[in-house]
Amino acid sequence: MWGGIACESGSVRPTLIACSHGTSSPEGQAAVAGLVSAVAARLPDLDVRAAFVDVEEPAVTAVLDSLHGTPARVVPLLLSAGYHVYVDLSEAVAAHPAATLAGALGPDPRLARLLADRLHDAGLRDDDTVILAAAGSSDPRAVEDCRELSDALGQLIGRPSPAAYLSAAQPRLDAAVSRAREEGGRVVVATYLLAPGFFADLATRSGADVVTPPLLLPGAPAPAPLVDIVLDRYSR
Repeated sequence: MWGGIACESGSVRPTLIACSHGTSSPEGQAAVAGLVSAVAARLPDLDVRAAFVDVEEPAVTAVLDSLHGTPARVVPLLLSAGYHVYVDLSEAVAAHPAATLAGALGPDPRLARLLADRLHDAGLRDDDTVILAAAGSSDPRAVEDCRELSDALGQLIGRPSPAAYLSAAQPRLDAAVSRAREEGGRVVVATYLLAPGFFADLATRSGADVVTPPLLLPGAPAPAPLVDIVLDRYSR
């Protein structure tokens, strides 16, 4: 059983369509491509294809059409489940009976651990105030996903790490950083974004003393736990 699709012995497993948001940032494009390549390298006999919700091509509908009704599993390379998962991708998959839709990558305790490791690599101090920076969504389910992840991160680093957002939801990151600054001590932002791009640039301009990098970086190997999560979503 792969992605809710029963496979007979010896049959080909469903194509894994790794669908990210899309970005105009060359660094972000390279970083996401590196993740897709790492997923494909982990299972070389699996057909792995990249697709995008917005900005880049090919669109997920085009990739599904190109498979001509053969089984596929769309894995959103998104850290929370909002409009793109519940509407865009759900509608695309519904139009293709042989396709199924996996859950978003987050929340997942392995993502919290990656963020905690990034904070420690950045020199986290005992008296630092930590804020988790997420893209933001108008869908309350996506906001709750981010809050759940921020709670998990807080448990790992032994202090609150409330979520703040770069768009759509409240509180906004720059306002949260300003409020934290009034309490004294350093303000450290844990960047809960998949790759470099517009939102990552906004996070670096938030006024924090330290801003950790996104989960993926161009030229660096995709973190193994992130590859694990993608494959877990595919196989559920």
